[in-house]
Amino acid sequence: MRKTPALLLSSLAAALTLAASPAMAQSKGDWTLGVGVHNVDPKSSAGDLNGSALGLGALPTKVDSSVRPTVTFEYFVADNVGLEVLAALPFQHDISIDGVGKVGRTKQLPPVVSLQYHFANSSKVTPFVGLGVNYTKFFSTDSKGALTGTKLKLEDSWGLAAHAGLDFALTEKDALRVDLRWADIDTKVKVNGNKLGTANIDPLVYGVAYVRKF
Repeated sequence: MRKTPALLLSSLAAALTLAASPAMAQSKGDWTLGVGVHNVDPKSSAGDLNGSALGLGALPTKVDSSVRPTVTFEYFVADNVGLEVLAALPFQHDISIDGVGKVGRTKQLPPVVSLQYHFANSSKVTPFVGLGVNYTKFFSTDSKGALTGTKLKLEDSWGLAAHAGLDFALTEKDALRVDLRWADIDTKVKVNGNKLGTANIDPLVYGVAYVRKF
């Protein structure tokens, strides 16, 4: 079971206490910049890797969560329809195996490009949904613990990504955003060149951001 996204829930509760403000409408040709902080929270289990190449059996694998600053750029190709790019500082994750402990650490950059629809309304709260593509680049991967001295490699991943959230208008140009993403991240794992299988990370990504329209 995933951890409860406490950051998302507490931020949503705080946003609901804001005084009424004009809606932040988006028209064709507008663009927004968002600066925030998000948690990448992988599935509680990344699945079993095949440890036969290491003289072992099934290896139940886990990848821990990581919080980093994020930036989004969105250009509105039509009224209420935007093309968004997500960027972030590198997320860092520890990798562990049940019964063995920590066996590695990696960094990853997960840029996402999404087409998004913002639901037009006259209130201060604007919901939106989006669907796009995620590319995850793994780097600076090191072996730890029982795998110390081996070469651990995680291959890059392509996959679908979904996005949903709420914009709480502060002014006609400023908003507080609370959002949730899901990304299909499956990485092939190798140790000393031996294929151990695929880790299904598939994280939820949740957090808050300040958004400014230009």
